[in-house]
Amino acid sequence: MNRLPNRRQPLIAALSLATLATLPTFAAAQGAADYPTKTITFVVPYAAGGSSDIRSRQIAQKLSVYFGKPVIVENRPGAGGNIGTDYIAKAAPDGHVIGLGNFAPLAVNKVLFAKLPFDPATDLVPVAMIERGPLVMSVSLNSPMNTAQDVVARAKAKPGTMTFASGGIGGAHHLAGEAFQQSAKVDMVHVAYKGGAPATNDLIAGNVDIMFEWIYAVMPYLKGDSAKLRPLAITSDKRSPLLPDVPTFNEIGIQGMEMSNWFGVVAPKGTPPAVIAKLNQAINKAIREPDVAEKITSQGNEVAGGTPEAFATFIRSESDRWSKLVKSHNIKPE
Repeated sequence: MNRLPNRRQPLIAALSLATLATLPTFAAAQGAADYPTKTITFVVPYAAGGSSDIRSRQIAQKLSVYFGKPVIVENRPGAGGNIGTDYIAKAAPDGHVIGLGNFAPLAVNKVLFAKLPFDPATDLVPVAMIERGPLVMSVSLNSPMNTAQDVVARAKAKPGTMTFASGGIGGAHHLAGEAFQQSAKVDMVHVAYKGGAPATNDLIAGNVDIMFEWIYAVMPYLKGDSAKLRPLAITSDKRSPLLPDVPTFNEIGIQGMEMSNWFGVVAPKGTPPAVIAKLNQAINKAIREPDVAEKITSQGNEVAGGTPEAFATFIRSESDRWSKLVKSHNIKPE
């Protein structure tokens, strides 16, 4: 007697394949629900004690509370942020190694350095931006220049002789100076220091003519009996509440100077989207906690936040903008 074909077998096979197809999604969801399962390492690509390090420690402390797991900050400085950023990029993509990503390693270093051990566009996943803030152009209090227009006039009168300082080649302070030269159509000499502090010291002493720096870094030298610097203009679209008398570059007719220094959190490529979403939610919460938000705004910066997608879009736009400047000015690392 001939048996009828078993029509249930193809159906069972199809159902089994469909079930298997859902397993990665289910596993990722479970992973996010359980995450974190151990200590999180928060890598800072800069030395301890700086603004980015201090903010990272504030965020890490909040994440420890939210997640109920230790979040330790590990400083891996060197090579303009490349060493620590490379460590983040090559870590296991499970959300237990995350770190600080900022202006230079994410948007500039790819074109500044001939060879980079990581690709910020393909090896890292943006999680959330923490903060962003404008830079202020300042001169020594003993300088004869009282306005940004004075700087332009003096630079045009003596092309190639005036100097601008920065804390290193390719950083926001340096590129702000290059953008100023381009926008104001002047020719100045860049003097790179090994950090913002020695550059500021030489600015105060009058050994260099101008410098672009974060507001928080120069605020102690701008007001009161200890004033040693004179702020001339700010690189934002509106005046800072901390420096209400200092005009924006747009106000004084120098266009193309809207820029900020910024940083946020990144993770290794391949980190599950559900884990990224959980981290994003926690970071957005952390930076809006009153004590953290107050620290950010008291330094003249803006609480950022937002989605991973928004941070990724911002990084791409910054990379496009500054890559063109680096190439057109043939800027090379030391």
